[in-house]
Amino acid sequence: MKLSRKRILSLTAILLFLIVLIFTAVYLKSVADYKRSVKETTFSNLDISNVPDGVYVGEYDVDFVYAKVEVTVQNGVITNIDILEHKNGRGSRAEVVVDRIIEEQKIDVDAVSGATNSSTVIKKAVEKALTGEK
Repeated sequence: MKLSRKRILSLTAILLFLIVLIFTAVYLKSVADYKRSVKETTFSNLDISNVPDGVYVGEYDVDFVYAKVEVTVQNGVITNIDILEHKNGRGSRAEVVVDRIIEEQKIDVDAVSGATNSSTVIKKAVEKALTGEK
């Protein structure tokens, strides 16, 4: 059975459409999973004054946003937070959230407007560093 050129082009177009449709569906599911992960992120009421002196590393990943931080604690006070890695879309402005954490000496500070998801990921990375959570 010989297929006409027109038939082959039609089948190719249908196949390409289906491939694009599948990739779009997978991408949209990934975005929905990412948004759900950020929304479901919670913070403990960690008493920083009980954290032993030291340098701690923590990371948090929700696929589209990732952060790895190094937190320094001296005399029960966070003295420094270095962002070692921060994979983000347009959320680089969120990096100032570490200044708020140091200033307020708590993890669940206000997010940076316009960079809420990145703020959440950075804050959770800090919490995981201080709690040793993997």
